[in-house]
Amino acid sequence: MKTTSKTAFGAMIAALCVALMLSTTVIPFLSYAIPMIAGAMIMLIVIECDKLWALFVYICVSILSLLVVPDKIASVSFLVYFGYYPILKAVLESKTNQVVEKVIKYVHINVIVLLSYFLMLKFFGIDTDGIEFLEPFIGKWYTYLILGLFSSLFFTMYDITLSKAVFLYIKRFRKKFRKIFK
Repeated sequence: MKTTSKTAFGAMIAALCVALMLSTTVIPFLSYAIPMIAGAMIMLIVIECDKLWALFVYICVSILSLLVVPDKIASVSFLVYFGYYPILKAVLESKTNQVVEKVIKYVHINVIVLLSYFLMLKFFGIDTDGIEFLEPFIGKWYTYLILGLFSSLFFTMYDITLSKAVFLYIKRFRKKFRKIFK
């Protein structure tokens, strides 16, 4: 793919990702699903261009999302995890064996989730409006364990879904795409 085609494709994906992120203002209950979909769009850049182009698109979408998207939960979840995970996934799957890859992925997600939870507790406070019944459990040692288990389960589903989407794209749509962008 030529540099001009990569630039145009990257700009289109970045615009689509930001538009998706803006849709969380209209559909607020998708604050976590929309960043996952936007992250999957970054995977298209990884496949068709390369990891460096995907990194630039990720940075662009992250900055624009933080500036223009009113739903900061969606913006931060894209910035902290869903935006760069497709790039990390591509690097790990191409450079390491499967056991090391899985260990790094699970350690990575658990560190990110637990660190985020800890920072929210210590520096931002957690708003317990509507979930007062959970207040005695917030900050206990076993909440970190439960959070780690649920994040690992969620991560496994996301990783498998992303892998299947990549496989589907390569098998069914890549030839059509290559005809459009040369």
